[in-house]
Amino acid sequence: MGRHVIIGAGPVGRAVVHALSSRGIDAEVLSRSGTQVPGARSASVDALDADRLAAAITGADVVYQASSPAYHRYPQEFPPLQQSIVRAVQKADSTLVVVENLYGYGPVTGPMTESLPLVSRGRKGRVRADMWRALQSEADAGRLRVTAGRASDFFGPHAADSAVGDRYFPPLLAGKKAEVMGNPDALHTYTYVRDFGEALVRLALDERSLGRAWHVPNAPAVTNRRFLEIAAGIIGVEPKSTKLTRAKMRIGGLFIPAARELPEMLYEFEEDFVVDHSAYAAVFGDHATPLEVSLGETVDWFRSNG
Repeated sequence: MGRHVIIGAGPVGRAVVHALSSRGIDAEVLSRSGTQVPGARSASVDALDADRLAAAITGADVVYQASSPAYHRYPQEFPPLQQSIVRAVQKADSTLVVVENLYGYGPVTGPMTESLPLVSRGRKGRVRADMWRALQSEADAGRLRVTAGRASDFFGPHAADSAVGDRYFPPLLAGKKAEVMGNPDALHTYTYVRDFGEALVRLALDERSLGRAWHVPNAPAVTNRRFLEIAAGIIGVEPKSTKLTRAKMRIGGLFIPAARELPEMLYEFEEDFVVDHSAYAAVFGDHATPLEVSLGETVDWFRSNG
């Protein structure tokens, strides 16, 4: 099964470790801080140092790119980060599995498939689109073995910074109001982070994945209101919420740089935002966890971790 190295110790990196561990595959996690991740060996490496990173991943069969800069630093820092990782992976002759999202498409009508053009006009969407095109160019030229898994807004263990993270579940657990965005009656596809990790490992272990991006499996889309109702029902509280409006985002942006980036992505929650993962399911299987189960596991994690 080879050597698998994950760059990044966040929720997706940890989910990859979980999926690898379930198969008995040893995992190594590299991060700038050297964060210790249960179930994996951990080390401190700055991914912007391509030479040092290449030395750290030498002999790796698969490298998972699960790191990202601060949300408000995407344009300045994300492309150089990816370029450094690509150079290191090419030097090590490893397969690269990239964590992606759906920003590159921009607002769309109808379910999203991988055939949609990457035509986002948003700042972060353009960055994501350009980064994938750079990867695909290297793959098409035969210089890189790469695949990518694209997820929607994810939730689950360790996903505290999610749109449905620490401003959502802890308040509900305390009998208070969850912070929500957008139209409560818009359909929304949510990605369970452990389904994301499982998908990335399946992509890594199957060469049919190479050269393209895939939408990872998700439970059927529900309205934002229904998502809240299911979570509150599991906890045993009323599904109470308070809305994060554009005005609140602007005020928050005066003090929190990441908050200034939220209005650009608000379209995801104001209109139906539905993901079609049938292409992935036809090749690798559909392993999406039902919302009642994934939300139950998420509630348990937030309850146990404060």
